[in-house]
Amino acid sequence: MIDALIAGRIYGQVEERAGQNGSVYVTCKVRASTDDGDFIICNVIAFNDKVRETLLALGDGDSLSLSGALTPKVWTDKQGKSRPALDLIAHTAITAHLNTQDQTTG
Repeated sequence: MIDALIAGRIYGQVEERAGQNGSVYVTCKVRASTDDGDFIICNVIAFNDKVRETLLALGDGDSLSLSGALTPKVWTDKQGKSRPALDLIAHTAITAHLNTQDQTTG
């Protein structure tokens, strides 16, 4: 995994879910712009209470920055074109209104 900082906008809805063991987590997608005017989708998951609360307070199109453990991936779109994607386990979320950090990772 890569220690990363990304910035972008929430893409779609933020969802709260529960694991089989009862642990609660939040998932969302962040659309981050690239230098060439295209975009990349980052799939985000957060387990920390404060980071989850911050993400749940945001809606489609809201700006934010996230730091955490990043894993790059590739997926194929409907036209058969390979596109990059990112998976991020968020440890910190920063917005214009809120700043949260996972106290266990600093």
